[in-house]
Amino acid sequence: MTRLPFNRIFRALVLLAIIAVPRFALAAPKHGIAMYGDPALPPDFVSLPYANPNAPKGGRIVFGERGGFDSFNPYIRKGRAPWGVRVHVYETLMGRNWDEPFSLYGLLAESIETGPNRKWVEFTLRKEARFSDGSPVTVEDVIWSFQTLAEKGVPRYANSWRKIAKTEQTGPRSVRFTFNQVDRELPLILGLRPVMKKSSWNGREFSDSSLDLPIGSGPYVVGDFEANRFVSFRRNPDYWGRNLPYNKGLNNLDEIRYEYFNDSSVIFQAFTAGELSVYRENNAQKWEDQYNFSAVTSGEVVKSIIPNGRPSGMRGFVFNTRREIFKDWRVRDALINAFNFEFINQVINKGRSPRATSYFSNSSLGMVPGAATGKVRAFLTPFTDSLLPGALEGYELPNSNGDQRNRKNLRTAAKELEAAGWIVSPDGVLRNSAGQPFEFEIMLRSASNEAVANLYAVALKRLGISVTLKVIDNAQHKQRRDAYDFDMMFNVWSLSLSPGNEQNLYWGSGGVTQQKTRNFMGMNAPAADAMIEKILTSKSKDDFVAATRALDRVLISGRYVIPVWYNNVSRLAHKRQLHYPKKLPVYGDWLGFLPEVWWWQE
Repeated sequence: MTRLPFNRIFRALVLLAIIAVPRFALAAPKHGIAMYGDPALPPDFVSLPYANPNAPKGGRIVFGERGGFDSFNPYIRKGRAPWGVRVHVYETLMGRNWDEPFSLYGLLAESIETGPNRKWVEFTLRKEARFSDGSPVTVEDVIWSFQTLAEKGVPRYANSWRKIAKTEQTGPRSVRFTFNQVDRELPLILGLRPVMKKSSWNGREFSDSSLDLPIGSGPYVVGDFEANRFVSFRRNPDYWGRNLPYNKGLNNLDEIRYEYFNDSSVIFQAFTAGELSVYRENNAQKWEDQYNFSAVTSGEVVKSIIPNGRPSGMRGFVFNTRREIFKDWRVRDALINAFNFEFINQVINKGRSPRATSYFSNSSLGMVPGAATGKVRAFLTPFTDSLLPGALEGYELPNSNGDQRNRKNLRTAAKELEAAGWIVSPDGVLRNSAGQPFEFEIMLRSASNEAVANLYAVALKRLGISVTLKVIDNAQHKQRRDAYDFDMMFNVWSLSLSPGNEQNLYWGSGGVTQQKTRNFMGMNAPAADAMIEKILTSKSKDDFVAATRALDRVLISGRYVIPVWYNNVSRLAHKRQLHYPKKLPVYGDWLGFLPEVWWWQE
């Protein structure tokens, strides 16, 4: 046998090892990144798929906003900043394509590079990236922005920063973040962090609220404004990124103006009077009955329906299971049966709004009706003992024939309450074995949901349950909500096609005792914690989808919320000169749509 020299054998083994390394482990700069798989758009894409690259520039749009503002820093706890500062003035390293579940493409950064298992991420800035004052965007600005947001910004920025072990400048325009734990979403989260000009804060405390004009790198600058009255954003003619493929067909309007009002009904009146350019209508009945004013009949105002394929999220009345009265799932199930959705939907919406059948309904991530199968069942089976009925077998919300009395479902509710130890006493009051009456309070932030709560309270009275409605101001509502100081309240969770770290904030068991999370129901479900972990660590789309569908089953079968309706379309009334592309993003009327891809044309 011929013996090869050792150095030749060594070189051969090294070559084989290099060939055997998985392709994803060989880090290389890329134009974009997707949460799972590869981004849909190629490196030479011309524009975002839902943008019109030939859209004309010019015109203006005027929005009506409720409330006011007294700050231009949207990233701190103090003050109230206009939403437009965040979306029009400041930019991020990467930009989102809202026609994909979660994919980012280079904006301030020309490329992104990740290591094996995404243990680190490196961004390389574009050499042409500039702030509105003409100064270049530097690595120093990026590092300062990320650290300052974590140390002095709102709490969510600190959560990601704690997962970063090392930050280093790796080149004239490159910065690398190395992580101390596995989190496949973290490179994308950092890609969406805003970048601010470090030197513009010299002599100023970042955490102090002020109306000093912000210096960003975005397509707009702050123009005229009057605190709590209006603010105008003017398109920057010298915007550095106007010719980027990502921006083709975006930022078409010369002026974006926000007018502030104290009452939402006044906003609609201002729109009908022609003072505003566009109005989002969330009430299907009002859309049909009240849009017959002269501007609509003359064609000066156009009614547009924008469908979407994003998750329904969850909107409804939340049980606080930290309260003894709601700990038993049979009690919660009874109260869900007592909610006559079909009748209430007819009264409020003329029956036109669909009900959210689960937290991710209306999307590919929603649970499939019937018994769990395949990976979904395999993921949930280890938690069989702690799952509530319906998680594996299948769960459906009760429905009625729309009759006001809802006799069938109320009989079911009465039996469930009796099984849980609640009996109607001779005086007609529902009581437990200790003689305590079944009574609770529904906390409401505004009168908009009071009509629904009143209809529900009437039904509960027939079961011997006493309900008090408490409408309180925003500040008091937030204080009580954050401290979980409520029995039941109305809440909305908006969910995306790429659920991630925020799921721990929404449903994680840590929120049972930790205040200021969004686990308002106080759910403590080992299966939910495990499914969230699978969502965050899945490397394949199949595992990710299965884990999300499994989480959806745990949530809906937990009977934590009485679901009401959601909007699978947006109803936009707008001036006829405002146009949008025929191709719509999968998220529909969501972030990145209005006013970003709209244009003005006579």
